Amino acid sequence: MLLRLLAAGSVAALCLTAVAQEHNHDHQTAVQAAPELAISQAWSRAMPPTAPTGAVYFVLENRGQQPQRLIGAQTSRADKTELHTHVHQGDMMKMQQIDSVEVPAAGKVEFKPGGNHVMLFGLKQPLVAGESFPVTLQFESGAEITTEVSIEVDAPASGNTATGHHH
Repeated sequence: MLLRLLAAGSVAALCLTAVAQEHNHDHQTAVQAAPELAISQAWSRAMPPTAPTGAVYFVLENRGQQPQRLIGAQTSRADKTELHTHVHQGDMMKMQQIDSVEVPAAGKVEFKPGGNHVMLFGLKQPLVAGESFPVTLQFESGAEITTEVSIEVDAPASGNTATGHHH
C-alpha cells in the first residue's frame, strides 16, 4: 500500500512539473520588435563625478501608420528613470514628470534640453565624455528598443555626422 502511494505521488509530481513547464512556456512574452520606430542622435551631457542625476536626449521617429506611445525607459547606468518635460509656470521653467509621450504616425518627437527628456536618477557611475551606455525605451504596445547613448561635453550639432562637426 505504501509503495503504491509513493509511486502515485511520484507520477503526480512528474505530471505537475510537466504541466507547469508547459504553462510557463505558453505565457512567456517575447519583447516585440518595432521596425517602424527609429532612435537617432541619442546623447547625454557629461556631468561632474558627484552628480546624482543626468538626462538622455534623442530623436524618436515613427515610420508607421499608427501613433506610438513611449511610456518609459530603463538603463543599467541609473537606479531609476523617468520621462520628463519642461513647463512654463509664470516666468519660470520647471521640470515635470510625464506619464508618456505620443509619437504621431509618420512623425517624430525630439527629446532635447529644455523639452522632453529621460531623467536618470541615482547614477551608478559618472557620465564621462567619450563613454557610452545603453538605454531601452518602452512603448505602450509592448515594444522595446535599445540604443547606445553617447556621453558628450556639449549638445551635438543637429544633423552632424560621425566625420563632421560644427563650431
